Amino acid sequence: MDVKEAKTRRKAALDTPTNLTTNASTDISGALNALLADVFSLYLKTKNFHWHMSGPHFRDYHLLLDEQGEQIFDTTDDIAERVRKIGGTTLRSIGHIARLQRIADNDAEFVSPQDMLAELRDDNKDLTQRMREVHDLCDEHGDVATASLLEQWIDEAERRVWFLFEAGRHA
Repeated sequence: MDVKEAKTRRKAALDTPTNLTTNASTDISGALNALLADVFSLYLKTKNFHWHMSGPHFRDYHLLLDEQGEQIFDTTDDIAERVRKIGGTTLRSIGHIARLQRIADNDAEFVSPQDMLAELRDDNKDLTQRMREVHDLCDEHGDVATASLLEQWIDEAERRVWFLFEAGRHA
């Protein structure tokens, strides 16, 4: 076996059969990978704030962010597996995530609880908008399965926005 044949076999092993066009698979996989990078970034930021929460509402906020972090993390596998199901390849490293993420990291030494809630609320709200954009792309290509998953993820993210908004209200 020559080098060219070996490369072809390695690539063919990841060429999942799909009824989507090559353009649809490429476009949707790319959009989902960017979304996946955002979800990983949001997960880590949520856990960061969970670990560094303080103040009189510590327990409530700590538990809220733990619950939200778990929900966000659960989405990562579904997104990555959807990319593979439609014939794409997905993220391979932290560096790959860093190149694609649109959610800003927060490495501050201290963030007030109210600022944590507000930042996560805004990040989740931005994520819902990006999910809607990917949904529109799926509609253009007739990918109803991915669109259906996105509808569920949008609903979950909107719930997180709602909870973060309500928890962050001033009495």
